[in-house]
Amino acid sequence: MKLRTILGLALCTAALTTAHAAPGKGSQESWGSPGSEGWKHGPSSGWHNQAGGRQPIHLGPRPFWLVENMDDGPLKKRLQSCNTRQFKRSDFSIGHRGAPLQFPEHTLQSYVAAAQMGAGIVECDVAFTKDRELVCRHAQNDLHTTTNIVAVPELNAKCTQPFVPADPASGTPAKAECRTSDITLAEFKSLKGKMDAYNPMATTPEEYLGGTADWRTDLYASQGTLMTHKESIELFKTLGVKFTPELKSPVVDMPFEGDYSQQDYALQMIQDYVDAGVRPRDVWPQSFNLDDVLFWVNETPRFGRQAVFLDQSAPTSENTSLAYMEDLKAQGVNILAPALWKMLTLDSHGKIVPSEYAENARTADLDMIAWTVERSGPLENGGGWYYQTVTDAINNDGDMFTVIDVLARDVGVIGIFSDWPATTTYYANCMGLAGKPGKGHR
Repeated sequence: MKLRTILGLALCTAALTTAHAAPGKGSQESWGSPGSEGWKHGPSSGWHNQAGGRQPIHLGPRPFWLVENMDDGPLKKRLQSCNTRQFKRSDFSIGHRGAPLQFPEHTLQSYVAAAQMGAGIVECDVAFTKDRELVCRHAQNDLHTTTNIVAVPELNAKCTQPFVPADPASGTPAKAECRTSDITLAEFKSLKGKMDAYNPMATTPEEYLGGTADWRTDLYASQGTLMTHKESIELFKTLGVKFTPELKSPVVDMPFEGDYSQQDYALQMIQDYVDAGVRPRDVWPQSFNLDDVLFWVNETPRFGRQAVFLDQSAPTSENTSLAYMEDLKAQGVNILAPALWKMLTLDSHGKIVPSEYAENARTADLDMIAWTVERSGPLENGGGWYYQTVTDAINNDGDMFTVIDVLARDVGVIGIFSDWPATTTYYANCMGLAGKPGKGHR
């Protein structure tokens, strides 16, 4: 089935599942595949119909529910009273793997849902197959938890660790590890995406496919169309969103099979954008590996200006210091993206404020991007790993907007990754951040 046909079906599905009442909706407005008859695509403004009407953004009820859940105060009043009659797309709102709170991550359906919710930038994590084609997966070795591969006998047999059932008598959990590099592109495309989860005590492959967290859902996991990196570029262009590909760290030895180096891999990812005619200012390539970022800075400088260094290291006096931040800047790094908790702390009154890490990064003139909201489930117990430095100030789901507000107004981040972009889109619209291009380094 051609991509545009699949996209048309997905758009209809996403429209129904993420819809929120909007002015004028329902009379003469209808949904169709962008690029099909009756629609045309504008390079910067997203979807338009030929009568001049803009495809509306649909946020659904969740952002409004979160606002009502907030503690009383000025921020809650502002979010309740802002004009939300017509939502706009915002580069501040970044679709983390699409919209994986409810849709299988890195699938066509998840990406379309993120765009429907106003994400201005959407992420494809990039891994490679056995035949060295680039595909969208969060990790090179997550096929056993994000696809149906263990239930496909001929492909399960090719896995690094084919499925082994659990032994309930001894309490031994099931085992499986399936890598993109275990299979060809054609084999990868034959799989179906699912919610990232597994049942550790499964005794059959079908049972192993379960385990979805109770605060997520399998309601929209019946399709799960997997995407190549090149297909994601085509799709995002059609959707009118920008690009933030992440080069995933290989779990195989590099050079792969002796002659496919890390630099080959990093260059191939950028070359896909060059071949597709994508403007460098619309791409934010990312990596947790500083060497990848510096490779782009030095070897592909037009794309390297917006290369994002993803920082997951444990904070130390050295790597939070101003000297460290200034050294990154001197090497050509312009954008730093740590987990959101690294940019936050509590003051003596228990108020959420910017951390020393964030202050030093800002002083060094580094832009910052935060990850990830809407990934921790209910926040009533402190928010878990993503909120670890501010746990004592987190006791309800509405506190998510408090965190977003501090990141935006006090830390000064240029964007926030979200598993449900409607939340960050709503904030961006209420705070005047929507409809503006992301801060670029040209």
